[in-house]
Amino acid sequence: MSQRKKQDIIDMAQEENVRYIRLQFTDILGTVKNVEVPTSQLGKALDGEMMFDGSSIEGFVRIEESDMYLVPDLNTWSVFPWTAGKGKVARLICDIYTIEGRPFEGDPRSNLKRVLKEMEEMGYSAFNLGPEPEFFLFKLDDKGQPTTELNDQGGYFDLAPTDLGENCRRDIVLELEDMGFEIEASHHEGAPGQHEIDFKYADAITACDNIQTFKLIVKTVARKHNLHATFMPKPIFGVNGNGMHFNVSLFKGKENAFYDESKASGLSQDMSYFMAGILEHARGFTAICNPIVNSYKRLVPGYEAPSYVAWSGKNRSPLLRIPSSRGLSTRAEIRSVDPAANPYLALAVILKAGLEGIKNKVELPEPVNLNLYEMSRAEREAVGVQDLPSTLYTALKALNEDETMKEALGNHIHKHFDKNKSLEWEMYRSQVTTWELKHYLNQY
Repeated sequence: MSQRKKQDIIDMAQEENVRYIRLQFTDILGTVKNVEVPTSQLGKALDGEMMFDGSSIEGFVRIEESDMYLVPDLNTWSVFPWTAGKGKVARLICDIYTIEGRPFEGDPRSNLKRVLKEMEEMGYSAFNLGPEPEFFLFKLDDKGQPTTELNDQGGYFDLAPTDLGENCRRDIVLELEDMGFEIEASHHEGAPGQHEIDFKYADAITACDNIQTFKLIVKTVARKHNLHATFMPKPIFGVNGNGMHFNVSLFKGKENAFYDESKASGLSQDMSYFMAGILEHARGFTAICNPIVNSYKRLVPGYEAPSYVAWSGKNRSPLLRIPSSRGLSTRAEIRSVDPAANPYLALAVILKAGLEGIKNKVELPEPVNLNLYEMSRAEREAVGVQDLPSTLYTALKALNEDETMKEALGNHIHKHFDKNKSLEWEMYRSQVTTWELKHYLNQY
């Protein structure tokens, strides 16, 4: 980035009365972290000279190698529209560098860039992502703590007065637009209290940055309405959970590499191989795309979330769906991803899986255009349809058996992710739940 760009940011900070800058980054678990500095340190921050203690961040480094640099992506400069008073707050999204000046292998954003470089070496120019994150709005109690009391009883595409979250959702959209988002749709989702806001696709890094910013804005605006926004995959039993479908497409120059007008289907050979790679490694990447114990309460039959490894262009029960749009809009929709996922890691494993499919010319199985939820296990097995992992434990096992997915993460991220999530599973499986007490206490 040129010095002129840095000066532009310094000028904008002065013009808009910015007093503080949040240097943001994302840890391995997908949590947004930040170091806040006053504008007096802006020049130093823009030069990538701000340091922080990496040993204090989950899964980063040991205490004896703690010093790390925050290197900002100057294209991510943005002023938070809700800050004012004695001065505004802006943010810059950063990559993490080691003291030796190298990208830190435990930084999810830098790791995605590493996989994107592999894509470029194969002759592709861009990997685009259009995410569809869903969230619930719950009421806060009189102490400001989240409850599970719904704010509305609306359903899919409902309007006020049934959709009482409409005003909050509208304010979220306005804040997003002030932050530069191009909003394509905003509506009530299928479950009571559930909402979806779709924003325009972008290149891989920008799209993942947008997801992290989106979550922050949704939660911030919801608080102003005395509500709690949650991206927890399955907060309520008996209704649909929160998904974050990934619509992805691969480009060569300005041409969509997934489109082939000479084919009746409109789908290129590259797309066929890419899809086959996704299916081949779906079980291996599930732990990354569905990273918490609760994720697997969503991936059950009957609630519009995929449970099986298959693809279709006609129905929404398989893991992989091909929307009907063609030309530049030709894309694959991966429906298993949920919003608890670290977007940088989720996109890295999905891209790596697809690239391996292209490299190895993996044959795409036949589409499954029947409702998979209504098929028996024997019927599914007869057409080669596998089940997705049903618990975090089985997902971690599948990840550890998939060398390609481990390579997509790199040794550092894989090692620390597996360690953290294995501990999470052990803590969960040793708990005695209310369900168990209800069903077993009197009987036994």
